[in-house]
Amino acid sequence: MGIDPGLDRTGWAVVENNGAAGFVLVSCGLIHTAAGTPLPQRLSEIYDEIKKVTELFSPDDAAMEEMFFLKRALTMSHTIQTRGVIMLALHQAGLNITAYPPKRVKLTISGSGSADKKQMQRMVQLTLKLAKVLSPDDVADAAAIALCHIKSAPMLKQIKLQQQFLEKIKAAKKQQLSSLKKKPLAFK
Repeated sequence: MGIDPGLDRTGWAVVENNGAAGFVLVSCGLIHTAAGTPLPQRLSEIYDEIKKVTELFSPDDAAMEEMFFLKRALTMSHTIQTRGVIMLALHQAGLNITAYPPKRVKLTISGSGSADKKQMQRMVQLTLKLAKVLSPDDVADAAAIALCHIKSAPMLKQIKLQQQFLEKIKAAKKQQLSSLKKKPLAFK
């Protein structure tokens, strides 16, 4: 499941990898909250909708785009809070959550870290074999994030397993050195 978080518009997309058949868009949508509504109510609406989507489609994982802007403090604050309620809903659904920088999503989907919106929408359309471009942008971005995660997750899992293995070796080595320091060596 890919999510493009925003207080006004949060896009979501559930995508499956069907092996040789390719990637399939299971469902997608937009959560839109009204501008005049109090912030807590808007956040509650987003939380409730994300919960419904996770309950309905039971995705294996969730991915979101990392924040990358610092233009407007209020927008940034609202996006951070929106991400928080989304992450809470995903965590409560038992999902692993991965965040990807925008350039990584673009590079993974289009082959260029500087691809523009139209290029990205077209690549999502081609990858998912859709008759037309996903709309609005937030939904297309969510699908791109989901595709990025599906393509990246196996490698990230291998890296994590290797890191855990190396940590175990390091701990075992530390334990051995510690036990040698406690026990004096006897020379005969």
